[in-house]
Amino acid sequence: SLDLPFFVLATQNPIEQEGTYPLPEAQLDRFMFNVGIDYPDFAQEVQIVESTTSAYQPQLDKVLNAERILALQNLVRRVPAARYVVSYAVKLVQATRPSHTQAPAFVKEWVNWGAGPRASQYLILGAKARAVLHGRYVASIEDVQALARSVLRHRIITNFTAEAEGITSLQVIDRLLAEITPELL
Repeated sequence: SLDLPFFVLATQNPIEQEGTYPLPEAQLDRFMFNVGIDYPDFAQEVQIVESTTSAYQPQLDKVLNAERILALQNLVRRVPAARYVVSYAVKLVQATRPSHTQAPAFVKEWVNWGAGPRASQYLILGAKARAVLHGRYVASIEDVQALARSVLRHRIITNFTAEAEGITSLQVIDRLLAEITPELL
């Protein structure tokens, strides 16, 4: 067995497909977040080039050990999320499933496969962690909404109709965020 904590960070470049194989949806679902990163601005790119093309050797200092990471994970799990916040996250995730009775018409039209229960779990765990990072003691609707794109984007598989209309999973998520409100619960 692997020592705890165990987690994986991975990068994916959508341009370089030759010699690489896309992960199946079941494996993608194991990743909590899928974060899109844009190109660096001019100053950032200059810094990247200068630091990677010189003899500079950065001194890396350990900032966390395994025990501290486990303690922080435990702290996050102890952060409360009100029932209405959990219900909102679940309702948002269930709305991504075209076969669900409460799925909006646009989801039934554009989505082939929606997010599973793991997405609801990750939305709430992420919301709790975000609350801690922002110095708060409780997860909120705003935390769920702030993380929805990163948690759901790789779990929503659009269909041919969506592709033909130029609709992406991010556009589906944005529309769900606009239409699924906590007041509707």
